[in-house]
Amino acid sequence: MIYNHQEDEIIDSIARLREVVGVPHEAVVKKTIDHIDDHVRAYLAKCPLFFLSTANAKGQCDVSPRGDQPGFVKVLDDHTLAFPERMGNRRVDSMMNLLENPRLGMICILPGMNEVLRINGTARMVYNETLQQSMTLNGRPPQFAVKVTVEECFVHCPRALNTSSVWKTDTWLEREEFPDIQRMFEDHITKNGYVIESESK
Repeated sequence: MIYNHQEDEIIDSIARLREVVGVPHEAVVKKTIDHIDDHVRAYLAKCPLFFLSTANAKGQCDVSPRGDQPGFVKVLDDHTLAFPERMGNRRVDSMMNLLENPRLGMICILPGMNEVLRINGTARMVYNETLQQSMTLNGRPPQFAVKVTVEECFVHCPRALNTSSVWKTDTWLEREEFPDIQRMFEDHITKNGYVIESESK
């Protein structure tokens, strides 16, 4: 395909967007709740993975995976949850964003299940030894916790994960077909001026 930018029609109004996609069913509009109920609690108790969406004050966005043992997202009360921030590469892009803009989104995933749980709210980084001790993994508590005030919870339809066949192992690439991540990493850092020193023989 040869792509022609001149053929783009920019959808730049709600009216035009609605003309294209239509109006959602009332049930879809009303599926959002503003608290953590028993269904959400049960889902989070089994959840080992979520994707964290943040943006800084300029609106520059970031999405970061967060994975741990099932139930690592702790429900503190009907409007508050918390998750551990463990030692990583120290870039802390998401945390830097939260300092400027506390709003976040979470997509929580259960392996093998095509429906996901979405949570939106505001967050603060907190140092609380009791909370952090409850999040100990392999004998080590996290450096701090992220406490989320929940504003919206709702389940998302299975279309994306179903269409992608992400859980069907017969669609997975063979390991030798995987992108060479080490080569990708090295090429990217050298493009930004980092010099990789050769190992001495």
